Amino acid sequence: MPPLSTAPELQLLGPEHAPALLAFEEANRAYFAASVPDRGDDYFRDFAARHSALLAEQAEGVCYFHVLVDDAGEVLGRVNLVDVAEGSAELGYRIAERATGQGLATRAVRQACDLAVTAYGLTELRASTTLDNPGSRAVLARTGFVPTGDIRLDGRPGTSYVLAL
Repeated sequence: MPPLSTAPELQLLGPEHAPALLAFEEANRAYFAASVPDRGDDYFRDFAARHSALLAEQAEGVCYFHVLVDDAGEVLGRVNLVDVAEGSAELGYRIAERATGQGLATRAVRQACDLAVTAYGLTELRASTTLDNPGSRAVLARTGFVPTGDIRLDGRPGTSYVLAL
């Protein structure tokens, strides 16, 4: 993919993102399934209900879901802060296959870290990834996350990380 003409914008998930988010998940399903557990057919079949449920969780302040959107309205990635409690949250992210290798994940994670402090009042983020996902491990290292231990994710060896904000 040629470099993007403008930097995509990290936006808080809203109802208007549903069609582009579904297209993003469908287009990248096989790519994501190579490194993280597949969402399953139910996710796609029940997408509208799932999207509404995510927005309800966000309204309660227990999760903050973000989409990385280009100037044409296409979703190129997701960066989520979930299980928000006691000043901490779990970070998760995924970037479209066609948009990898451009630093988007690193920039989006940095923006999410800034939002975690300035908008959500968080003091710590946790993350994890499998050992066979070098791209994700590199993003976490570049954004200041520190490994905290070995774990298993969906039966695969991985590492947990933490970032003090």
